[in-house]
Amino acid sequence: MRRRAESEASSSSSSKRLDNHGDTDDRRGVEGEDSRLLLDMKRLERSPFVCLTLFVVIIYGSWTVHRYQFENLPLPLTAEQAGKRGFSEVEALKHVKALTELGPHSVGSDALHIALQYVLAASENIKKTAHWEVDVQVELFNAKSGANRMGSGLFMGRTVIYSDLNHIILRISPKYTSEAEESAILVSSHIDTVFSTEGAGDCSSCVATMLELARGVSQWAHGFKHSVIFLFNTGEEEGLNGAHSFITQHPWSQTISMAIDLEAMGIGGKSSIFQAGPNPWAIENFASVAKYPSGQIIAQDLFSSGAIKSATDFQVYREVAGLSGLDFAYADNSAVYHTKNDKLELLKSGSLQHLGENMLAFLLQIAASSHLPKGNATEEEGSAGQNNAIYFDILGTYMVVYRQRFANMLYSSVIMQSLLIWATSLFMGGYPAAVSLALSVLSFILMLIFALSFPVVVAFILPLISSSPVPYVASPWLVLGLFAAPALLGAVIGQYLGYLILQRYLFKVYSKRKELSPVIRAYSVKLEAERWLYKAGSVLWLVLLILGNYYRIGSSYLALVWLVPPAFAYGMLEATLSPIRLPRPLKLATLLIGLTVPILISAGIFIRVAGTIVATLVRFDRNPGGTPEWLGNVIIATFIAVVMCLTLVHLLSYVHLSGAKRSIVLSTCLVFGLSLFLVISGIVPPFTEDTARAVNVVHVVDTTGEQNPSSYISLFSTTPGKLTKEVDQINEGFVCGRDKIVDFVTFSAKYGCWTYKDTDGGWSESEVPLLHVDGDTNRNERITQVLIDTKGSTRWSLSINFAEIEDFTFKDAENSEELVLLGNKGSVKGLHIIQFSGGKNAPTKFDLTLFWVKNSSRSTHKVDEHGEDLHHSLLKLRTDIDRVTPKVETILMKLPPWCSLFGKSTSPHYLSFLTHLPVNF
Repeated sequence: MRRRAESEASSSSSSKRLDNHGDTDDRRGVEGEDSRLLLDMKRLERSPFVCLTLFVVIIYGSWTVHRYQFENLPLPLTAEQAGKRGFSEVEALKHVKALTELGPHSVGSDALHIALQYVLAASENIKKTAHWEVDVQVELFNAKSGANRMGSGLFMGRTVIYSDLNHIILRISPKYTSEAEESAILVSSHIDTVFSTEGAGDCSSCVATMLELARGVSQWAHGFKHSVIFLFNTGEEEGLNGAHSFITQHPWSQTISMAIDLEAMGIGGKSSIFQAGPNPWAIENFASVAKYPSGQIIAQDLFSSGAIKSATDFQVYREVAGLSGLDFAYADNSAVYHTKNDKLELLKSGSLQHLGENMLAFLLQIAASSHLPKGNATEEEGSAGQNNAIYFDILGTYMVVYRQRFANMLYSSVIMQSLLIWATSLFMGGYPAAVSLALSVLSFILMLIFALSFPVVVAFILPLISSSPVPYVASPWLVLGLFAAPALLGAVIGQYLGYLILQRYLFKVYSKRKELSPVIRAYSVKLEAERWLYKAGSVLWLVLLILGNYYRIGSSYLALVWLVPPAFAYGMLEATLSPIRLPRPLKLATLLIGLTVPILISAGIFIRVAGTIVATLVRFDRNPGGTPEWLGNVIIATFIAVVMCLTLVHLLSYVHLSGAKRSIVLSTCLVFGLSLFLVISGIVPPFTEDTARAVNVVHVVDTTGEQNPSSYISLFSTTPGKLTKEVDQINEGFVCGRDKIVDFVTFSAKYGCWTYKDTDGGWSESEVPLLHVDGDTNRNERITQVLIDTKGSTRWSLSINFAEIEDFTFKDAENSEELVLLGNKGSVKGLHIIQFSGGKNAPTKFDLTLFWVKNSSRSTHKVDEHGEDLHHSLLKLRTDIDRVTPKVETILMKLPPWCSLFGKSTSPHYLSFLTHLPVNF
């Protein structure tokens, strides 16, 4: 018995020793697991070098995408290389050279007459060399007077009147297919330029391309089922008058089924489609055959929204004629638009070859097609919106086109699946998951706030410390340092603050999980916060996709592109393939797989849009001095900050568990400081001779006062900023400020410079226009008849005070021709503006009949912010004369090389006369 007791005691003792040994092993196992996790934590602190390298790779990759997509141009072909049926840029450039050597050729000028004769001769030569089975007809068409009143866009609230315009029309048809002439494809562009440029890009390059296209098409057309009409019009720069006169006056216009317009908003580069439709047939066929397809629906969205203040002949073809088609435009170096730098020397090699080969393939495709949508049917078909085309090119080599109906189904499917996934995830995760989602979205909001605030502050400061409010126009790369670097710095800081808030909440959640050791808990919290920041990007792009789909915004495909690949990469690498349920580090492969497709498709577009915004700042201030100097900076800063936040939200989530934050902060501060130094020191000038500031020098003869005519030189700029430096170099007694607001009828120079020194010569009082009241009756309603005599000027602008006038009629007094009838008139800011331009034989005397409102407010005086009486004038008239007076010539000779005259339909010429008719005449 004693032995048994001793044996049991010994066994019990041994058992206790074994149990104690097991506990020791467990403790050692936990300590070993913690040690392993600590090592993982150290590995989790990602190398700053890896993160910075990733940033460099993405930046370089984005720039490479942009260069390949928009700057990769084909080699120009000679006539021998292109062959008889091909397109040769070398031959087309001969036409550009001939037209630009004429200098500026605006409507009514001798140079335009010579340009017309040149195009006519080139067209006749095409007729002589055409294929023997092809019929080529060439016509010099003189358009009579007409009135063009657009219901939307740039010319809303205006009546644009024209007279004595000449166009060259070339029609190519198969000889033995008579019905082909009843169904035509129109290819159109304009010969005329503004008064300030020789117009190599806008639009001699288009005219030259059309001539070479017509030569090539004339060798193919014997197999066509439709004719092709090439319209070389004049008057486009004065209000789309060439297109309107052809559509409303020429009999061939009734045969047109599709319109293609060629334009330029810069000088060369790839000619891209920026308007298509409403019928998608044209863009679908172009995408299927174009050798170098280029086109972006985002450009169409911006153009149709009014963000780009411009218009093309395509608006006439679509709104007046009800046609569908395509609108192409060169857009490289848009800062030279309508300035002296729109010249042959800056036209990029390969530009014409790119457009020519695309257009030739497209015309051969559609002209031989048995189906061609007809006239107004295209408008009706596209009006429902479901058939509108959504299009974009990928690296300039492939074009994606699909219709709105398919987009609705695709986007709705992605949206529903995304919402279902998120709903399931939040349901399974419960309250903590919902709060985590909210906090991750908060991190983006903080990211956006900081990313916006930093560059916007810079935008406000720049006008105070720089010689120009927009010192980066000639060197667009400066915006990377001035705006992108502060935006990146703000984005990192903002998201990191959100990360800390999210991490703090998750720590409270994980602290309730007692089965986790403190090491595992801390480890999991950081990883979980990182993953929520990544997923926040998908939520934001999902919201944008929902909004875009609801409002049917064509550019919504960008939200789809930025939503699906990153979410797919996350789901594939982080969720479905995770071997454990605890959070795991965000993999580098996730970022690379998730961001590759979005960058390939959208990086070039975002860079292109930013460059276009920078270029348009040259002509940003439509009423010089009317907008704050910082406004342009704020626009470009906001665009850059928003794009960076949306596109970097995934990438930045990767850097918070690394030592890269300090390197990013130091790098961005260094880049910003260097850029600021270059601006302040003047090492990088804001403008150069090739990228010049837009100015106007006008000899003004003002008779709106009660005394004798006041004659002075007005100097103003549509580019933001003072003219102090320019005036000092000119040294002709200019005084600058806001004290003298010059009302040019179509716009007001609220800030400018003026001088009265030696301004009495170069003009005659016989040139002062006349507004004479012929009759004023007041029976049942008041009617006033006014004679307008422009004294030889065939380009003028008249504003009618619609606070007093309800309607009017307008008549050519010389030919007794009614130009504007009663009804259907609008106004902008209480004014209806008539713009007139015409050739040398255009009328100069007109009868204006005014019908007053029943309760005239003549005794009511409304003033603007400057105290000027808004309704002091019943009529205001500005007449333009394209003649350089001696004083203007002196100033132009002294004008700094970084300045260039700027022209548009509303700009005055070198000599302008101002007169008015007061309300109480």
